[in-house]
Amino acid sequence: MLTSGPSRRAVLAATAAAAAITAVSSFPGAAEAAAAASAAPAAPAYRWRQAVIGGTGFVTGVLFHPAVRGLAYARTDIGGAYRWDDRSARWTPLTDHLGWDDWNLLGVEALAVDPAHPDRLYLALGTYAQAWAGNGAVLRSEDRGATWARTDLTVKLGGNEDGRGAGERLLVDPRDSDTLWLGTRHDGLLKSTDRGATWTAAAGFPATPSAAGQGVTLLVAAGRVLYAGWGDSDGTAANLYRTSDGASWEAVPGQPSGTNAKVPIRAAYDCHTRQLYVTYADAPGPNGQSDGSVHKLATASGRWTDVTPVRPASGDAFGYGGAAVDARRPGTVVVSTNNRWSAVDTLYRTTDGGRTWTSLKDSAVLDVSETPFLTFGADEPKFGWWIQAVAVDPYDSRHVVYGTGATLYGTRDLKHWAPQIRGLEETSVRLLISPPTGRAHLISGLGDVGVMYHERLTASPSRGMAADPVFGTATGLAQAAAKPSCVVRTGWGDHGNGAYSNDGGKTWAPFAAQPAIAKDAPGPVATNSDGSVLLWSFVHWDGAKYPAQRSADNGATWSEVASFPKGATPLADPADPTRFYAYDTDTGTLFASTDRGLTFTGRASGLPSGDSQFQLAAAPGRSGDLWLSTKWNGLYRSTDGGATFTKLTSCWASYTVAFGKAPAGASYPAVYQVGSTDTITAVYRSDDAARTWARINDDRRQWGWIGATIAADPRVYGRVYIATNGRGIQYGEPA
Repeated sequence: MLTSGPSRRAVLAATAAAAAITAVSSFPGAAEAAAAASAAPAAPAYRWRQAVIGGTGFVTGVLFHPAVRGLAYARTDIGGAYRWDDRSARWTPLTDHLGWDDWNLLGVEALAVDPAHPDRLYLALGTYAQAWAGNGAVLRSEDRGATWARTDLTVKLGGNEDGRGAGERLLVDPRDSDTLWLGTRHDGLLKSTDRGATWTAAAGFPATPSAAGQGVTLLVAAGRVLYAGWGDSDGTAANLYRTSDGASWEAVPGQPSGTNAKVPIRAAYDCHTRQLYVTYADAPGPNGQSDGSVHKLATASGRWTDVTPVRPASGDAFGYGGAAVDARRPGTVVVSTNNRWSAVDTLYRTTDGGRTWTSLKDSAVLDVSETPFLTFGADEPKFGWWIQAVAVDPYDSRHVVYGTGATLYGTRDLKHWAPQIRGLEETSVRLLISPPTGRAHLISGLGDVGVMYHERLTASPSRGMAADPVFGTATGLAQAAAKPSCVVRTGWGDHGNGAYSNDGGKTWAPFAAQPAIAKDAPGPVATNSDGSVLLWSFVHWDGAKYPAQRSADNGATWSEVASFPKGATPLADPADPTRFYAYDTDTGTLFASTDRGLTFTGRASGLPSGDSQFQLAAAPGRSGDLWLSTKWNGLYRSTDGGATFTKLTSCWASYTVAFGKAPAGASYPAVYQVGSTDTITAVYRSDDAARTWARINDDRRQWGWIGATIAADPRVYGRVYIATNGRGIQYGEPA
C-alpha cells in the first residue's frame, strides 16, 4: 500500500537502543483536550462516515479470540486496527483517535488478546523504524478497544516496513496475564510485568539485534512454552528460540536451516496434537521472497518434520507466509504462499498434519461484486497476493479468512469466497473532486488503486477502478469548471499515463499521445475552465522535476512550456479559460498565464519558499481569487490573480484548503481547511471567508495524517471530504 505522507522507500535506521525504558500516559490527556477546546469556536455538530471503497490496503494480521465466538481483530500496515462484530458483519475502527502528531502510530506492528480475559486487547504501534520517524507505542484496552491507555516506547517499530506481514510480535504470557512480550526489529525482546504499562529488555534472550535486520519476527505460545522467531539469521544460525520459564532462552534443537528457512514468518500451535507449525521464507516479505518451506515440531519429542506443500522452483518462485490451525479439528492446518506471481498465491489446507495438502484456490469461486475494483481492470479477480495473514475461526472450521494487499477474503464453506471487509477502509487518498453537477458527488484519485467514480458514497464504486488505462497510483485529477463533463487524470500505469473523460468521469479514453517523460514521471494535470487546454507537469517519485507540457487537442499532441516552473502543480482559473496559475515553492513566486497556458510570467514574489507542503486553490465562480495554504507559514489570499497576496491571521498553519456550497444567505462559499489554530491540527470550516474558524471533527475522529487534500461539496452545504493516509475517504456533514 502506498502512502501519501512520508516516503515508504526510506532505508532502515542505523542505530538501535540497548534497552527500552518507557514513559506512561493515558489517552486522551485531559490537559491537552482542554487546551484544544479553548483553541477555536464551539464546534458545530457533525456526523462523520466513510465513503465506501472496501479495503484497498494490506491486511497484515487477523486474530480470532479463542474464547469468544465471533470476536476477531485485524491489523493493517498504515490504517490502524479493527474489531470484527459478527452480528453486524463489519469491522469497527479502533485507532481513529490518533491525531496529526501521532500519524506514525497508524501502522500496527502487532496485536494480542488475552485468552483468560476476553475484554483485554493490546496493540503495538509504529509505522516506520527510520531515524526520522517517531518511537512506537503500546495501547492497552480493558473494553475491546473502546477506550485505551497508552505507553510510549523509546524504541521504533515498523508496521509498514519489510516483514510487516510476519508475527504476531506481541504475546500475552499464557502462564501470567500480567506478563506481556514484545518483539522488536532492532532492539531485541521486551518484557512487561504490569500488563503493558512499562517495558524493559528481556533478560536472557540470546539473539543480538542489528541496526538493519528484522529482529524478532514472531512470538507464539505452545502450551506453557514460548517460542520466538528471529529474522536476522543467515540460514545456518539459529532462527527459533524458546523458553519454559520466561527467564532462560535456548535455540530450539534440530530446527530447519538453509536458504528457505532463513526467516520464520508465522507459527501456529495445534494443542490437540502438540505440533508447532512454522512457515519460512528466504526474505521477510511481502516482496522479495523466492523460496520457502513449512515445518512442524512435535513439542513433546523435539522431532522436526518437513511438511512443505509444494516446493518453490525456477519459474514458480515464492515463500510461505500465513499459518493457522483449526481449534476444532486436530491436524487441520492452513498455510499460505506469498509473492507467488506466476501461478498466483494460494492457501494450502491439510487435515492430516501435513502429510497431504489441498490448494483452496483450485476450487475457489470468488465473488467481488461488493468491491468491483478487485478485478484491477481484468476480467476476473486474483485469489490474492501478499497473503501473510491467515486465520481459522475457532468456532467454525469452515470459516477461514486471509488478508491480501487489497482486501480480506472470507469463506464459510471452503469454496465460495468474498471480501469480508465492510467497515475496513485503508486507502491512501491523493486527490479529490466534488463535481458541481452529475450523478457522482465525488471522484477520487488514490494510491495503488487509481481513480474511482463514486455514484454512491455508501457502496464501493460499481465501475471499479477507472480503466482505459488502469492506473496503479493517481498523480493528477482535474475537472473543467465551466464544463464539468470534461475530466482528466494522470498516474502510474503500464499502458499509458493519462486519460480524459467527456461524461464527468464515468468512462475514459487514453490520451492519443503523451510526452516520453510521462512514463517515468507522471505528475499533476489541469484543464482550463472550458476544457480546451490540458497542462501536465512532471515530477519523478525521487523528486526530479521536468518541464511541463501543453495540449490543445485532448492529448493528441503536446508541446513544452518552458516558462512554467518545473514540477509545480498547475491550477486553472475557474471562470476565465485563458488563465492558469502555478506556485513555485522553490522561489516563493506565483506564476500566471493569460494565454491559455502558452507562457507564464512571475507575479507575486517573496511568498514562503521551501515549504515542504503547500496547496494553491481557487475559489469557485470567481476569476483570480486564489488561496495559498502553507505548512509552516499559514494561509494567504489574492483577489487580483496572484499579483499580490495578503496573509490571513486566523490560523498559523494550513495544509490543504477547499470550498463548498455557501451557507444560507451568504454569497461567498464555505471554506474548509486542515490546519492549525493555537494548539491542535484539525478540520475546520469557515462561513465568513476565513475570518473565523470552527473545528468540525473531534478527538475520536482524527485519522492520523490528513494533509494530502480535501474537497467540499458544491451542492450540499457543510459536506466535506477528507483524504486520509490509510483510512480512506472520510466525509462529514452537519448532524
